[in-house]
Amino acid sequence: MRVGCPKEIKNHEYRVGLTPGAVREYIAHGHQVIVQSGAGIGIGADDGAYQAAGAKIAKTAEEVFAQSDMIVKVKEPQPSEWTQLRDGQILYTYLHLAPDPEQTKGLLASGVTAIAYETVTDDRGGLPLLAPMSEVAGRLAIQAGATALQKANGGRGVLLGGVPGVLPGKVTIIGGGVVGINAAMMATGLGADVTILDRSIPRLRQLDDLFRGRIHTRYSTIEALDEEVFSADIVVGAVLIPGAAAPKLVTREMLSGMKKGAVIVDVAIDQGGCFETSHATTHSEPTYEVDGVIHYCVANMPGAVPVTSAHALNNATLQYGLQLADRGVKALVDNPHLRNGLNVHKGRITNQAVAEALGLEMVEAKAAIAA
Repeated sequence: MRVGCPKEIKNHEYRVGLTPGAVREYIAHGHQVIVQSGAGIGIGADDGAYQAAGAKIAKTAEEVFAQSDMIVKVKEPQPSEWTQLRDGQILYTYLHLAPDPEQTKGLLASGVTAIAYETVTDDRGGLPLLAPMSEVAGRLAIQAGATALQKANGGRGVLLGGVPGVLPGKVTIIGGGVVGINAAMMATGLGADVTILDRSIPRLRQLDDLFRGRIHTRYSTIEALDEEVFSADIVVGAVLIPGAAAPKLVTREMLSGMKKGAVIVDVAIDQGGCFETSHATTHSEPTYEVDGVIHYCVANMPGAVPVTSAHALNNATLQYGLQLADRGVKALVDNPHLRNGLNVHKGRITNQAVAEALGLEMVEAKAAIAA
């Protein structure tokens, strides 16, 4: 199969769909790899590194899309990209379709087979291709939140770890999944006072065992959410419903009860965000203020640390990508976990959560493939 990797064009997106090491694996499996010139510059991999790995270098994205049977990316295709996709082609990348009707329409019109990293599953019920970026985003959430909390950046002027004689800052994390755990690790490492809210008692027990008393855990009720959000210096939104739009857990009205200069970090922004006042921002303009509360809602947070995140992402996506390259659409029939990643196939939505979020008809993945 001819596997293509275009350069990412989203604002301040420095990751790359295929590292030179991943290219070598595809070549070893007998595939051809076409990489756009400069695609790996953000991770320090020049065209020579890709050529040494066995890739062919294309001058433009148009060449990559035209010559490839499968496109491997990081972020969702932008309008200039989805118009180049075609019937019979495989797209393998993050999609986040639930809050993005325009991209969905573009993919449906193209006839492409689109597999979303964020809905591929494993035999433990996890999301193995989302997990590494959730780890990065969770850790970055505290780093970004602590920076936004500085007075010169519009924040309250609180040092998360405090100093002797001065209380540490308070961090409230909504959601005890991968993002929440990694955010808590970073926040406790800085010496902050951390509380995680979740609605799973077994998960709260796991968190208590994991952190051994270094954090507080609390069952998430309306009252608990109010109390923890109102008392926080940083609130991290770490809620995920796979494939679906994120629930709006913190309303505009609740902002009036928060501390002036407190910071919201909405890690769920790729799925529409879990704060009513959230809208996607970029690394060039990462924050904005609503009712005295600073919002950090960058939609591609891991893009800020591309060397770490690109290699972590490739480690996770490679095995499934090779299955697609080796067997094409048949890989989706053979592997139910990879099939769960199928969001769009030949003009049809094949993911229930996406269909419900956008009010569109859904066709079962197996039936769509067989048609």
